[in-house]
Amino acid sequence: MLFNSYEFIFAFLPITFFIYFYLNHKRLTIAAKGFLVFSSLFFYSWWDIAYLPLILSSIFFNYLIGTTLSKSSENNKLGLNKTFSKKSILIFGIVCNVTLLGYFKYTNFFLENFNGIFESNIPLQHIILPLGISFFTFTQIAFLVDAYRNEVKEYDLIRYMLFVTYFPHLLAGPILHHKEMMPQFANLKNSVINYRNIAVGLFIFSIGLFKKVVIADTFAVWANAGFDTATTLNLFEAWATSLSYTFQLYFDFSGYTDMAIGISLMFNIKLPINFNSPYKALNIQDFWRRWHMTLSRFLRDYIYIPLGGNKKGSFRTYSNLLATFVIGGFWHGAGWTFLFWGFLHGIALVIHRLWSNLGFKMWTWLAWFITFNFVNIAWVFFRAREWEDSVKVLGGMFGLGGVVLANQLANKLFFLKDFGVSFGEIFTNISANLKDIIIFIFVAFILVLYFKNSMSYFNNSFKTNYKNLIFFIICFTYGVLSMCKVSEFLYFNF
Repeated sequence: MLFNSYEFIFAFLPITFFIYFYLNHKRLTIAAKGFLVFSSLFFYSWWDIAYLPLILSSIFFNYLIGTTLSKSSENNKLGLNKTFSKKSILIFGIVCNVTLLGYFKYTNFFLENFNGIFESNIPLQHIILPLGISFFTFTQIAFLVDAYRNEVKEYDLIRYMLFVTYFPHLLAGPILHHKEMMPQFANLKNSVINYRNIAVGLFIFSIGLFKKVVIADTFAVWANAGFDTATTLNLFEAWATSLSYTFQLYFDFSGYTDMAIGISLMFNIKLPINFNSPYKALNIQDFWRRWHMTLSRFLRDYIYIPLGGNKKGSFRTYSNLLATFVIGGFWHGAGWTFLFWGFLHGIALVIHRLWSNLGFKMWTWLAWFITFNFVNIAWVFFRAREWEDSVKVLGGMFGLGGVVLANQLANKLFFLKDFGVSFGEIFTNISANLKDIIIFIFVAFILVLYFKNSMSYFNNSFKTNYKNLIFFIICFTYGVLSMCKVSEFLYFNF
């Protein structure tokens, strides 16, 4: 079940909403939370009931480890003997979580590379990647570390299950901290319908729906054609392909984030902001403070800082940055292209750190131009299924696929034929209309650079007036009418 599906919008969401608040109205708060857990598990298993035992096993295992860590802390205070140290319990829990994630996500990747290196013929495994496994695994690793640090205050099973399975965030984040969610689930004020939250939630949801089905899915057609279908790309086709994916990913992930936050707000639960106009960034560090903010937080708190952060000298700092982003790249997908994408961002952060330490500054417009184009080029490796796809697109972007200009310019610019320029249909290989793709790319730039982020409505600035009502109706109606086919969110694959 997808946020951008008829069954979710017109069946699952309203039914879940009304039953949840009806149970709370009858002061059946535990039953209400239990129902929300049930609904979330139903939502998760909609694709495949086989996913259900896996996530339940993961939940019960991590809950047991978390409570054990808590008891270990109490035993330490009382001076009681213990068989295992608190640290060894934590390491065991993390290893089990990483092993589970590794089996489902990386088994075939390692087998393919093992076969290639040693010329063996070990058959690949028929493993279906469970949806959201990267997100609920990282969420629970964060919980274990917080429990180890004595930052977890209560261990109610129903609330913990709700914390992990809560359907607005389950499949593609944001990655949550136990301490930022549990007080909200426990707050009795949140069990009462809040009409302002409903209004704001529906407004943000409609914006996200429009971003996904109208903008992102349109760019997806051109991006898929350029990466997956075309055998060659000329200069303009290659740039159109890369920019199409850059904007597809932006509006897809931004749209999902808006929809998740909007849905959750209807239930009086505020999810952490995960997306804050990242293409406005003036350097790569700023970009990662704006893009997938909860993942950046996780990588910082649970990988970069434990590795030593910036406390052990410059060389160690740069090594830690590089290692953190290589791990972040590998988290996104089992492939060398993902690893290389993470490596590129790690190198970029190292260069930025060196540049800053030397006290150099750059014109604002130039800083934005360099940052955006680096991100755009790096996305090519993120999107490419194989190395050959990335070489095809990047080669075209730097003119190796030739330059094609419109036929209308042939008479005036005929002399360019001597320099290898040809004339014809510019976007034939990606099946794009010249006017359409130019308009969409131009509008996309305007939206990401000059419009405020939809998260600005998350605060008290939102006003329930006719202007916002009309805007909601337009976005929601156009979004619903544009749901002509099922299209998953890109981050579902990670």
